Amino acid sequence: MKHRRIPRRRIALTGAGVAALVAAGVSFQTANASEAANTAEPKTLSALAAGELASTLGADLGADAAGTYYDAKSKTLVVNVVDQSAAKTVEAAGARARLVGNTLAELKSARSTLSSKAAVPGTAWVTDPTTNKIVVTADRTVSDAEWAKLTKVVEGLGDTAELQRTKGEYKPFVAGGDAITGGSGRCSLGFNVVKGGEPYFLTAGHCTESISSWSDSSGTQIGTNEVSSFPDNDYGLVKYTAEVDHPSEVNLYDGSSQAISGAAEATVGMQVTRSGSTTQVHSGTVTGLDATVNYGNGDIVNGLIQTDVCAEPGDSGGSLFSGSSAVGLTSGGSGDCTSGGETFFQPVTEALSATGTEIG
Repeated sequence: MKHRRIPRRRIALTGAGVAALVAAGVSFQTANASEAANTAEPKTLSALAAGELASTLGADLGADAAGTYYDAKSKTLVVNVVDQSAAKTVEAAGARARLVGNTLAELKSARSTLSSKAAVPGTAWVTDPTTNKIVVTADRTVSDAEWAKLTKVVEGLGDTAELQRTKGEYKPFVAGGDAITGGSGRCSLGFNVVKGGEPYFLTAGHCTESISSWSDSSGTQIGTNEVSSFPDNDYGLVKYTAEVDHPSEVNLYDGSSQAISGAAEATVGMQVTRSGSTTQVHSGTVTGLDATVNYGNGDIVNGLIQTDVCAEPGDSGGSLFSGSSAVGLTSGGSGDCTSGGETFFQPVTEALSATGTEIG
C-alpha cells in the first residue's frame, strides 16, 4: 500500500486557543516605599538587559532584595532593597535603588496565607514590586460573604497586601486561534521548539488538556500531545507528526512576521506584544509577576506573568514576545480590546525547562 506524501505547509506562530481570560488590576501607588538617594547615575538599559541585571543582583543580594521592575521612561532598572548597604550594591551595579518596607520573605509569607485561607474561586493575586505589596483582586462572581472573608484575611496581612475588585469574570474559554484544531476545540501555536533534533510546538496547557490530536485549518493532522500541564501550570507540548515547515517566528498579521531567536524572563515594566487570531496583534506592559489565578472548579494556576495587554476569547494559547525573545504563552484574562483588559501568561522559560525543549 502506497503512502500519500503529505504536502509541506508553513505553520506560523500566533496566539490563541482555549482562552481562560482573567481580570486583575494593579495599583501603582507608592505608599510604604521611598527612593534611596542615588550616589551613582543608573545605566540606560533595554528591558532584556535589565532582566539579566535583575537576575544577577537578585543572586548577589539574597534576602536584601525585595523585587525589581523596569522603568521604561528612564530605561533603568529599579531594585527594591531593605537597607542602605544593599542600596549601595545596587547603585554600584548600575541600577536604581529603592528602599521599601516589605522583604521578599514577608511577601512570600503573605502569599502562603492567601493560599491557605483565601482560596476563593474568582480571585487572583500578584506580587507588585511598584507597590511592594501582594495585590488581591476579586471578580464580579465573588459573593458578599466571600468578599468579607477576603477582606478579613487581607486586613490581617497588614501593609503586605491590598484588596480590590474587577468588573470582569475569571473563566476559561474554548475558542479560536490560528488554525490548529482538534475535536470541538480550536487553539494556536505559541512557539515552535526543538527537542532532540525533532520539531515540536508549545501552546497552552488548558488546550492540551482538552485536545490530544491537532490538525491545521484544512483538517490535515499535524501533531499529537507529548506533555500537558494544567492546572498549577499552563503549558502543553505537541510533537509534529506531519512534514510541515516550522519557522521560529510569530505572525504579525500584516503580511510579515517576527523572528524568535531565544527566550527571556519577564520583568515588570517590560514592553511586550501578543499575537492572536481573534484580536491579532496588541502590545502593552508587564505589570506583575508570580501571579496566581483561581478559575474555579479547582483550576488554580500559579507563577503567571500579568500584563495590561488586551485579549479576547480565542487569543489564549499564543505568543507573548519582546523583540526577538519569547516571553509567555497566553493563559487568560478579561475585558476586551475595545474597552481594554488584562491578560496573564505562562512563562515560556519555565515551559522550556520543564519539557526539555529550546527555541528552534
